Amino acid sequence: MKLQTIIPLKQSERHINYDSELLLVGSCFVEHIGAKLSDFKFKSLTNPFGILFHPEAIARLFERAVLQKQFTVADATLVDDYYVSLDAHSNLNATTDNAVILNLNKALEDFQNKLKKASHIIVTLGTAWGYRCILQNKIVANCHKIPQKNFTKELASVVEVEDALKRILKSVSAINPEASVIFTVSPVRHLKDGFVENQRSKAHLLTAIHSIVDSNETVEYFPSYEIMMDELRDYRFYNRDLIHPNELAIDFIWERFRMAYFTENTHILFNKIGEIQRGLAHRAFNPESKKHQKFLDKLSDKITRLQQELPHIKFK
Repeated sequence: MKLQTIIPLKQSERHINYDSELLLVGSCFVEHIGAKLSDFKFKSLTNPFGILFHPEAIARLFERAVLQKQFTVADATLVDDYYVSLDAHSNLNATTDNAVILNLNKALEDFQNKLKKASHIIVTLGTAWGYRCILQNKIVANCHKIPQKNFTKELASVVEVEDALKRILKSVSAINPEASVIFTVSPVRHLKDGFVENQRSKAHLLTAIHSIVDSNETVEYFPSYEIMMDELRDYRFYNRDLIHPNELAIDFIWERFRMAYFTENTHILFNKIGEIQRGLAHRAFNPESKKHQKFLDKLSDKITRLQQELPHIKFK
């Protein structure tokens, strides 16, 4: 008896391995995948500017990196007791304008450096709904709880989303033409916009992405949204808010991602690193026992052998 529809996945020819340099940008879902990559010691950088949902905000970030356009105090806005940037998430906020500019330019430097050497760039789009700052006349990355009267809400058309994606690809090509780009749509539903409105938004993102993918052999699409909507079509795969995928769903999509992009050798190394990480997380009832000391010696040997094969990997 068949109880689940399965999204067919082909193994990508643009494999990810432990020599790959990975840059991940976009919605909160990319944070989960980035955390998995980091935990398993891949050379990855995730969202130096924090979570970004809208394709326009992401496109401007790539363009800024290529133009090497640094942030200045003119880019800082005082909101209550903090200086913020409308082009970045609140985790870069600071109590002085100089401090927030330092945070922004450090993030920009990290982003530029990774962009130049990235083998794979993963961009996850969250929504086509955006908030345009009336004063600055631009779609912002984050509203920072600024009163809504300062913004107009608008839905980016398919053409506008497609234009933003083309600008991302143009920026990547200008600085790193060998990089592989993987687009995906976040499975997180933006229900604050409305149920129908969320579906319209996702439809615009999907249509624009596939228009780009169909005309560009260097770009791929990973169906995280479809896996969540079809393979995991049950609320037991959601958090209590019934909006965000829970840990089980994230692990499931992560496994499908690995199936699509990891080589057999990468899976072998992945499993070895997972075993070491579980060993490091183990807490003994009696740390001084001979049994535990023997366990630590074996764990140390595993780490030494792995680091001989992958010298760049460090364990805490």
